[in-house]
Amino acid sequence: MKENPLISITVCVRDGAHWIDGCLESLKNQTYRPLEIIAVDDGSTDGSKECLEKWHNTEDEIPVFVYSQAAIGLSAGRNLAVENSHGEWIAITDIDARPTQNWITNLYEKSQPVDDGEQVVAVTGRTIFERADDLVSLLRSVEIESKYRSRPRRTSLANGPCSMFHRSSLNEIGGFDPSWYHAEDMEVSLKLIANGGTIVYAPEAVVAHVPESGRKRFLDKRSRDARAHVRIIRKYPKRRRPGPDFDFIGSSTMVLIVAPLWLTAFLMVLPFLYLFNQTDNLGREEFHTWWQTKVLLVSICLMIIQELILWRGPLGVVNRTAIFHSNKNRFYVYVAQKFLILQWSLALWKGLMLGCYDAVTKKNGHDFKKS
Repeated sequence: MKENPLISITVCVRDGAHWIDGCLESLKNQTYRPLEIIAVDDGSTDGSKECLEKWHNTEDEIPVFVYSQAAIGLSAGRNLAVENSHGEWIAITDIDARPTQNWITNLYEKSQPVDDGEQVVAVTGRTIFERADDLVSLLRSVEIESKYRSRPRRTSLANGPCSMFHRSSLNEIGGFDPSWYHAEDMEVSLKLIANGGTIVYAPEAVVAHVPESGRKRFLDKRSRDARAHVRIIRKYPKRRRPGPDFDFIGSSTMVLIVAPLWLTAFLMVLPFLYLFNQTDNLGREEFHTWWQTKVLLVSICLMIIQELILWRGPLGVVNRTAIFHSNKNRFYVYVAQKFLILQWSLALWKGLMLGCYDAVTKKNGHDFKKS
């Protein structure tokens, strides 16, 4: 009987001391053998390095090796972990994630190709975002769940919190690019596919993620996602991208439309409001004249379109599920969701504009001649 290969689990942390014990305990409880854990501190200032060093034990059944570096980023941390690992497969997760006991076992089972022409270079699992008592974490949990619901076996993304890479394939493409401050998992996935590899989705390989609470944190992350996506589209345009199309974009495309709809409706109704304010007695004839211009009518139509976007299609599934699962007043949740999604849309546009600025100035990984 063929022996299982050694698998290395890598995890990086910057200022996440309160998550370390929970994450490493879940990694030590994995059922797969043989296994090793490589943990890297990325210039933390909250005592994370000291917390990690308490777990350093190279003599245990599942040895834990701890390394540290200056605060130079997640990609550099992942590369440092890979350089100091010994496994045939390299699994990656995040410090705020809690892999289930059979996570590695299920990933490895899906690493076998289904035909002679398939070269499996990475396997990615399913992340379940836990929920706290707030709208942001509820919406995020439901949205992530909806993304996974229709994910195909062959996928375009090996997600950062729950994936495993074939060591030689990862080294062949040069590992993770340190100049990519965000979406390093998407960038390395596209390089692996461009190199002829296949990424396989393993729905049984589950990782629990701590709740993504806090409006500011949520919006900042969505802005960084959009900013990074500009770089992805520039470096890997669809016409030059082999393999499956992006299957993990989720609701962002629909959310992006919301802010322009609100802005257009507001600008179109401004003349009517100005006239109404300037006229002591707005007669039926004047009202009819303005109505004939369809200003108000178009504004109303835009708001109807916005409601359809919010409550129908993929985004509608997310919003309706979030309302039904909330323990708060449904009307309050409805209003709060509309406002949160408007903020989400604005955050995406902010990220896209920053991404375009990066492209013009060739900053943050946009100078492709160097990469």
